[in-house]
Amino acid sequence: MYYVKNSDLRKEIMKCKENDELSKEAIEMLTLMAEKFSKKLHYMYPEDKEDCISFAIMDCIQYWKGYDPEISENAFAYFTQIIKNGFAKGWRKLYGNIPKSKKISVSSNKIYNI
Repeated sequence: MYYVKNSDLRKEIMKCKENDELSKEAIEMLTLMAEKFSKKLHYMYPEDKEDCISFAIMDCIQYWKGYDPEISENAFAYFTQIIKNGFAKGWRKLYGNIPKSKKISVSSNKIYNI
């Protein structure tokens, strides 16, 4: 699998909700999403990247049951936000809080002064 489609992710998460257990396929999809997202940031050490991916996956595992198809059919957006928040937690743990005068720009891979 090279990419995750919303329809496939949504269907898999719905199956997981029925079984009340996150499946191997769902974990693989969420891991792939986290690995793709990890390429948008620069890290001081390769291990830091792996740590941030782990934070993101851990958050997905913790919050996967919160996805409600009644609210939104876009499971991809739900889990992308969880992954983004997981990366932020990992980043803060590794590098501390970024001052309010700084901003992480995910699209440009740099930190800009505001």
